[in-house]
Amino acid sequence: MRIDIVSLFPEFVAQCAAFGVVGRAGERGLLALHGWNPRDYAEGNYRRVDDRPFGGGPGMVMLIEPLRAAIRAARAADPTPARVVYLSPQGARLDQAKVRELAGHERLILLCGRYEGVDERLIQAEVDEEVSIGDYVLSGGELAAAVVVDAVARLQEGALNDAESAVQDSFEDGLLDCPHYTRPVEHELGAVPAVLMSGNHALIAKWRRQQSLGRTWQRRPDLLDEAALSKADRQLLAAYRAELAAQAAAGVAETVSRLDPAVAAAGETGRDPGASA
Repeated sequence: MRIDIVSLFPEFVAQCAAFGVVGRAGERGLLALHGWNPRDYAEGNYRRVDDRPFGGGPGMVMLIEPLRAAIRAARAADPTPARVVYLSPQGARLDQAKVRELAGHERLILLCGRYEGVDERLIQAEVDEEVSIGDYVLSGGELAAAVVVDAVARLQEGALNDAESAVQDSFEDGLLDCPHYTRPVEHELGAVPAVLMSGNHALIAKWRRQQSLGRTWQRRPDLLDEAALSKADRQLLAAYRAELAAQAAAGVAETVSRLDPAVAAAGETGRDPGASA
């Protein structure tokens, strides 16, 4: 896969992509990253790439021509058709489904804005889609571009040493990932769940699925469409909730016992702790 970065700081994205999984993808020839600085295509002694916005207001807006020339140079560098993506807070939210879609293209051109943004006419003429990595504002699109590069690179076949790693990631099946453990088995912070030491792969898979369902229900309920779950998934989630409720009840009882032993003792005998003998 080839990704071209149109940015005033293309080396920033390149540095982010030089490490870990993305770096190995580059070394293995699975990912080719190229940078294009619109300032190289700007005219005049100062090579201006921005100007004041019409209608007034703070900040500056990136000019059409330097960006247009950089995008066209990127397109011309390889005959493979490229999809141009503008990293923008106005774009569609980046999720794993969108990452898989982007990873399916042979070429991407990522356009990184700066200042107050890019002249709208350039977006309308040259951009295929806008993508946002979240509802917040960054100084520029470079960090967002680095996120996209990382996310799509790890989905390239051969990028991960274990292909199953991508399959088990959070969001791959619409749910959050299950918890993970490694050595030592026993630690002052706790022990590894016994099921993971059982060697029973079917039981382990069931436990992981239940944990994934439960975590999603607890932390990202917006991702969980319970009506669409299978009967088995609903049963696993119900058992998770029941166990959580039991743990909460046990915790309350322990707290009461610690604070007022007389109340705890009365609870065991069924007597009113304030009643006389």
